[in-house]
Amino acid sequence: MLDFIKRLVTWWNGQTLGTQIFTARKGVKVGEDDQGNIYYRSRDDKRRWVIYNGLSEASRVSPDWHGWLHHTWDEPPTEKPVAHKAWEKPHLPNLTGTPAAYAPAGSIRRIEPVERQDYEAWTPE
Repeated sequence: MLDFIKRLVTWWNGQTLGTQIFTARKGVKVGEDDQGNIYYRSRDDKRRWVIYNGLSEASRVSPDWHGWLHHTWDEPPTEKPVAHKAWEKPHLPNLTGTPAAYAPAGSIRRIEPVERQDYEAWTPE
Protein backbone atom coordinates (compact mmCIF):
# COMPACT_ATOMS: atom_id res chain seq x y z
CA MET A 1 0.00 0.00 0.00
CA LEU A 2 2.85 2.38 0.83
CA ASP A 3 4.44 1.78 -2.59
CA PHE A 4 1.15 2.64 -4.28
CA ILE A 5 0.87 5.94 -2.36
CA LYS A 6 4.51 6.81 -3.13
CA ARG A 7 3.87 6.23 -6.82
CA LEU A 8 0.83 8.51 -6.72
CA VAL A 9 2.64 11.49 -5.25
CA THR A 10 6.36 11.18 -6.08
CA TRP A 11 8.13 11.46 -9.41
CA TRP A 12 11.72 10.79 -8.33
CA ASN A 13 11.27 7.06 -7.65
CA GLY A 14 10.80 5.74 -11.18
CA GLN A 15 7.42 6.63 -12.61
CA THR A 16 4.17 7.97 -11.22
CA LEU A 17 0.88 6.15 -11.66
CA GLY A 18 -0.18 8.71 -14.27
CA THR A 19 2.98 8.14 -16.29
CA GLN A 20 2.49 4.40 -16.10
CA ILE A 21 -1.08 4.69 -17.40
CA PHE A 22 -0.02 7.08 -20.19
CA THR A 23 2.84 4.76 -21.16
CA ALA A 24 0.56 1.70 -21.22
CA ARG A 25 -2.02 3.47 -23.39
CA LYS A 26 0.11 5.48 -25.81
CA GLY A 27 3.68 4.26 -25.50
CA VAL A 28 5.67 1.99 -27.76
CA LYS A 29 8.77 0.49 -26.17
CA VAL A 30 11.86 1.34 -28.19
CA GLY A 31 14.68 -0.05 -26.11
CA GLU A 32 16.58 -0.26 -22.88
CA ASP A 33 20.04 0.94 -21.87
CA ASP A 34 22.72 -0.70 -19.75
CA GLN A 35 21.36 0.94 -16.56
CA GLY A 36 17.90 -0.55 -17.02
CA ASN A 37 16.21 2.69 -18.14
CA ILE A 38 13.42 1.98 -20.64
CA TYR A 39 12.75 4.31 -23.60
CA TYR A 40 9.37 4.88 -25.21
CA ARG A 41 7.84 6.87 -28.03
CA SER A 42 4.29 7.72 -28.97
CA ARG A 43 2.73 5.95 -31.94
CA ASP A 44 3.12 9.05 -34.13
CA ASP A 45 6.72 9.58 -32.83
CA LYS A 46 6.01 13.14 -31.67
CA ARG A 47 6.81 12.33 -28.04
CA ARG A 48 9.73 10.40 -26.62
CA TRP A 49 10.38 9.68 -22.95
CA VAL A 50 12.35 7.54 -20.54
CA ILE A 51 11.22 5.55 -17.52
CA TYR A 52 14.17 5.49 -15.13
CA ASN A 53 15.22 2.36 -13.32
CA GLY A 54 15.41 3.76 -9.80
CA LEU A 55 16.26 7.37 -9.11
CA SER A 56 15.08 9.84 -11.75
CA GLU A 57 18.31 11.60 -12.66
CA ALA A 58 18.63 13.04 -16.17
CA SER A 59 22.41 12.64 -16.24
CA ARG A 60 21.92 8.85 -16.18
CA VAL A 61 20.81 9.00 -19.83
CA SER A 62 23.74 8.18 -22.11
CA PRO A 63 24.61 10.55 -25.00
CA ASP A 64 23.35 7.98 -27.52
CA TRP A 65 19.87 7.92 -26.01
CA HIS A 66 19.93 11.65 -25.24
CA GLY A 67 20.30 12.39 -28.95
CA TRP A 68 17.34 10.18 -29.79
CA LEU A 69 15.16 11.62 -26.98
CA HIS A 70 15.74 15.16 -28.27
CA HIS A 71 15.07 14.27 -31.94
CA THR A 72 18.71 14.83 -32.95
CA TRP A 73 18.47 11.57 -34.90
CA ASP A 74 15.45 9.53 -35.89
CA GLU A 75 16.64 5.97 -35.24
CA PRO A 76 17.19 4.85 -31.65
CA PRO A 77 20.56 3.36 -30.70
CA THR A 78 18.98 -0.11 -30.67
CA GLU A 79 18.30 0.14 -34.43
CA LYS A 80 21.27 2.24 -35.56
CA PRO A 81 24.12 2.29 -33.01
CA VAL A 82 26.09 5.52 -32.77
CA ALA A 83 29.74 5.23 -33.85
CA HIS A 84 32.18 5.95 -31.03
CA LYS A 85 35.78 7.08 -31.27
CA ALA A 86 38.55 5.06 -29.61
CA TRP A 87 39.41 7.99 -27.31
CA GLU A 88 35.89 8.41 -25.93
CA LYS A 89 35.37 7.48 -22.30
CA PRO A 90 32.27 5.54 -21.21
CA HIS A 91 29.32 7.60 -20.02
CA LEU A 92 29.09 8.34 -16.29
CA PRO A 93 26.17 10.03 -14.56
CA ASN A 94 26.72 13.20 -12.55
CA LEU A 95 28.65 12.16 -9.45
CA THR A 96 28.22 15.42 -7.52
CA GLY A 97 27.16 14.72 -3.94
CA THR A 98 28.38 11.14 -4.01
CA PRO A 99 31.58 9.69 -2.51
CA ALA A 100 32.90 9.24 -6.08
CA ALA A 101 32.73 12.99 -6.83
CA TYR A 102 35.92 14.79 -7.83
CA ALA A 103 37.89 16.22 -4.93
CA PRO A 104 40.87 18.42 -5.88
CA ALA A 105 44.16 18.35 -4.04
CA GLY A 106 43.80 20.06 -0.68
CA SER A 107 40.08 19.34 -0.38
CA ILE A 108 38.84 18.25 3.05
CA ARG A 109 36.87 15.52 1.28
CA ARG A 110 40.06 13.95 -0.02
CA ILE A 111 40.69 10.52 1.49
CA GLU A 112 44.45 10.96 1.45
CA PRO A 113 45.31 14.64 1.88
CA VAL A 114 47.96 15.89 -0.49
CA GLU A 115 50.51 18.42 0.71
CA ARG A 116 50.07 21.55 -1.38
CA GLN A 117 53.21 23.15 -2.69
CA ASP A 118 51.74 26.10 -4.55
CA TYR A 119 50.44 27.81 -1.40
CA GLU A 120 52.22 29.06 1.65
CA ALA A 121 50.05 29.96 4.63
CA TRP A 122 50.57 33.39 6.14
CA THR A 123 51.65 33.54 9.76
CA PRO A 124 51.96 36.75 11.77
CA GLU A 125 55.47 37.67 12.82
